[in-house]
Amino acid sequence: MNRIASKEYLSANVVKMEVEAPLIARARKAGHFVIVKSGEKGERIPLTIADADTDRGTITLIIQIVGKSSRKICGLNVGDEITDVVGPLGQATHVAKVGTVVCAGGGVGVAPLLPIVEAFYRAGNRVIVILAARTKELVILEDRMRASADEVVVMTDDGSYGKKGLVTRGVEDVILREKVDLCVTIGPAVMMKFVSLLTKQYEVPTMASLNTIMVDGSGMCGACRITVGGKIRFVCVDGPEFDAHQVDFDEMLMRLNAYKDIENK
Repeated sequence: MNRIASKEYLSANVVKMEVEAPLIARARKAGHFVIVKSGEKGERIPLTIADADTDRGTITLIIQIVGKSSRKICGLNVGDEITDVVGPLGQATHVAKVGTVVCAGGGVGVAPLLPIVEAFYRAGNRVIVILAARTKELVILEDRMRASADEVVVMTDDGSYGKKGLVTRGVEDVILREKVDLCVTIGPAVMMKFVSLLTKQYEVPTMASLNTIMVDGSGMCGACRITVGGKIRFVCVDGPEFDAHQVDFDEMLMRLNAYKDIENK
């Protein structure tokens, strides 16, 4: 089992947990995720590794409370143990020096975006981060982003902090003022869809980290299948990152909505 070393609420429904997992901490790279289970009969849920401390042997998970399983995990406290933490899983982010990289994150999608921002910044790129949330209270990890980016733009739906508007407005403002060589987007599927449509219009290569339904995390169950460029792919083993302009987001949204009624119970 994996002991919880620290716990902090980033907002009313978003929890940051530092979990003891020394082997995963040493092996993880930007883009990797883990499958977590609480209780022997608990549901397996995928969580991105937001950070790792090899000295302490811990990984940092940021969890949004959206249903029974995430609520159960977030109900654990420091000293408690998570039954299973399996990883690192998925393909690591391909990081290279490409020029100017715009990283657009929405809601809790900012968590998996953090190690990607840090990696592209260390590789010598100019990194511009667009953080989007409904209100000021839901903006997370802003300070960490500012430490690893050349510029951070905050967008809120209600204008309570930063600029008023959606994430696409922030991305477009940057594209219109300077050449963007790559866009990375992580967040709700509908957000990634519209960021992708925008960047396709401006011919900016775009990478999306997908958050589909997952079960086993090994490609055996097929629950995370998506269509990319007209071909079936599995997010857990082929991803989670794909060419956003090739992803069938409408299909992905339809499958994500299949269990909404159950999730909300």
